[in-house]
Amino acid sequence: MGSFKFFTRRKQVDSVEVETKGLLAKELTVPHLIAIGVGSTIGAGVYVLVGTVAREEAGPALTISFLLAGIAAALSAFCYAELASRCPSAGSAYHYSYICLGEGVAWLIGWALILEYTIGSATVARGITPNLAALIGGADKLPIFLSRQHIPGIDIIVDPCAAILVFIITALLCIGIKEIAVVQGTITSINVCALLFVVTAGSYLGFKFGWVGYDLHNGYFPFGVDGMLAGSATVFFAYIGFDAIASTAEEVKNPQRNLPLGIGGALFLCCGLYMMISIVVVGLVPYYAIDPDTPISSAFAKHGMHWAAYIINAGAFTALCSALMGGILPQPRILMAMARDGLLPPFFSDINKHTQIPVKSTIVTGLGAAILAFFMEVSELAGMASHICVLCCQIMTIYNYFIVIFELLFIYLFLCVDVNNENRRRVAGRMIALTCLGAFVLTYSSSNLSLHSFVRFTLCGVGGITLLSTLAFLSSMEQDDASQNFGHSGGFVCPFVPLLPIVSILINSYLLVNLSMGTWLRVSVWLAGGVLVYAFYGRTHSSLKDVIYVPAIQVDEIYRASKTCLV
Repeated sequence: MGSFKFFTRRKQVDSVEVETKGLLAKELTVPHLIAIGVGSTIGAGVYVLVGTVAREEAGPALTISFLLAGIAAALSAFCYAELASRCPSAGSAYHYSYICLGEGVAWLIGWALILEYTIGSATVARGITPNLAALIGGADKLPIFLSRQHIPGIDIIVDPCAAILVFIITALLCIGIKEIAVVQGTITSINVCALLFVVTAGSYLGFKFGWVGYDLHNGYFPFGVDGMLAGSATVFFAYIGFDAIASTAEEVKNPQRNLPLGIGGALFLCCGLYMMISIVVVGLVPYYAIDPDTPISSAFAKHGMHWAAYIINAGAFTALCSALMGGILPQPRILMAMARDGLLPPFFSDINKHTQIPVKSTIVTGLGAAILAFFMEVSELAGMASHICVLCCQIMTIYNYFIVIFELLFIYLFLCVDVNNENRRRVAGRMIALTCLGAFVLTYSSSNLSLHSFVRFTLCGVGGITLLSTLAFLSSMEQDDASQNFGHSGGFVCPFVPLLPIVSILINSYLLVNLSMGTWLRVSVWLAGGVLVYAFYGRTHSSLKDVIYVPAIQVDEIYRASKTCLV
């Protein structure tokens, strides 16, 4: 096993005294971060997702589904906020897991995020053309160089408009992070105004014509509590947007303060908008009569407000543009972080001296997304997104596991106990493993209705007892002051550790076990390709290949001593 130690080698948090060359521009404040987070989170999905989930899973209880999903996202956001403030560097989940779990896991996360952002951006870009056409009066109104064209012989429909929009967004992303945030904020503001119009006008219609969607003979939970929970698992993906904020950590002024506020503010605003939209839509039209493709505009049309479709289409168009910008923004920074660590060629780590943006990585990212958007049908991209990007979006969930393990390992295993007491370290490690096992068994058995009732209830009991007993054991262990010395101090501290991380494990385990086998198989193919790239390039070019580890407490002392010697 000694030959595989490279897989677990970890890098340290950058010292606050080290002046790294080629840093990105520190220009972002809390409003900028909220604009980036909301713009990346509230895409066109809100204009479609509410109809699909209400019609097929939650019914009028869609609002509760959004609330529970928002709570689950908030649990992840707490952990995200602490690690982002303690380790304010580009790379987000890749960077944190490199510090906490090692190079191998970090590579797989970074590799999966590359796929997520490329496919996601291409999917969004391909969906902009029909919304733009609807906004100007139909597809026949588009100029010939923007309209979709069928290529005979190879049976491909190309979309030049999608590719052009990707190139425009890519050019904007190369001019500077502050300018990017201003443009993103402007586009997001238009989208939010459109959503507020939906809430205001929809509430007026609801009180005028009666909330017919809530006057049902089968009650508020037509699909039962299980349907409402299944709806929560589905709409959880509508909250994915924190990674875009975390990926800009290196460009944030006062990250210890601004990153947690930006993440929390974006989550609060998104959750509030989602819940208000869902209240209006399922109240105007009975859930079974909602149009799954155009739930909002069709709900207004049924009450005679056909003109509202123009405002809603404008909101959908701006939402898509905002989501496209938010989808392309993080990937160059992840590529840059991986190249800095030697896992990718140094080409991707170059930062433009004038704009202080990783321009080369941004251009490569935009080119890849533009090619996919130009050649691939939206149905093909949507299929890939539904099976691959869903799990890649669950990187947030998987990443939350990493955060929890990080919190428990560092706070309990290394910091709360005497480092010389190997027995206590071993016991704490076993309790952490049993906690994760108990959470998985409980969530799997409770969600798998195909199991025999006796087996299901037995597993639920075993998992619940294991989870509660290990939770009680870990809660009884006291933290010491050293737990606050990891990384950069003075930032946000995740509350209620280990209670909050354990609850987060429980909720996210439920979401993970509900993913289909096809989802896991498709992503496994991409990850297998990533393993080959790492084995033949990243492993041998890693900046940690010949590193010599020293105790973390000595890092700053060694740095100061080296500066003294140089002087």
